[in-house]
Amino acid sequence: MRQISIKRSLNIRGNLFEYNKPLIMGILNMTPDSFYDGGKFNSNDLSLERLDNMVDEGASIIDIGGCSTRPGSESISLEDEWDRIKFIIKESVKRYPKKLISVDTYRSEIASRALSEGVHLINDVSGGSFDSNMFNVISENKIPYVLMHLRGTPKDMMSKTDYDDLIIDIMSYFKKKIDKLNSLGVNDIILDPGFGFAKDFDQNFEILDNLSVFSVFNLPILVGLSRKSFIRNKYGVENSLEGTLEMNKLALEKGAEIIRVHDIKEHRNLIA
Repeated sequence: MRQISIKRSLNIRGNLFEYNKPLIMGILNMTPDSFYDGGKFNSNDLSLERLDNMVDEGASIIDIGGCSTRPGSESISLEDEWDRIKFIIKESVKRYPKKLISVDTYRSEIASRALSEGVHLINDVSGGSFDSNMFNVISENKIPYVLMHLRGTPKDMMSKTDYDDLIIDIMSYFKKKIDKLNSLGVNDIILDPGFGFAKDFDQNFEILDNLSVFSVFNLPILVGLSRKSFIRNKYGVENSLEGTLEMNKLALEKGAEIIRVHDIKEHRNLIA
């Protein structure tokens, strides 16, 4: 069994979720326009089938999203986002009470509604930058928070890749956000360096090569590499799964504790 360096625990409303090996976060996109699986699961029946398959295949965390954040994507209304995810949130919590249910959103109102339904953590691509109330919602609900690095917005982020020093800039970003969260009593923070978000081809591999430096924060590291364009560009579209597996294997060797993936069954051997 692949072990992580120390035994971890996440405090979810006073209940500890403990783990000592890497976790698979399975992606459940309820969107028509996500870059890989847009439209595949955006009906109640299809989403339930996907949910059941993800659990059967070994996902520890189910990450539900209703608003695409692929490069160039436009935002949608709050109510449209909620309408897309409210059914599968309720069903996930009801059917699988022992699984961690995450919602991928940058809106504090969506986070608040999801948490009131029993969701366990929030995965925010904006790191609280798009909604000034997000950190307060996390603090009030006493749940873990995935803090991702991003510049700009999904619509314009690929024009914002001019870093003075990429790794130092990400470290500085994390430090500032962690301090703010800590000041609000939020200590259960998961760090995501944001592969593909305001990063060009070479910068994604620079982050992967230097992933272990983020362990200085002594917080779990999540990587979201699954089938992203830089992997498709390196390995070819037809080999994007193989490329994803290779990159996630390297990420785990460099300290990643959570891998966010589309292909759950295929990744089980990486953490076995």
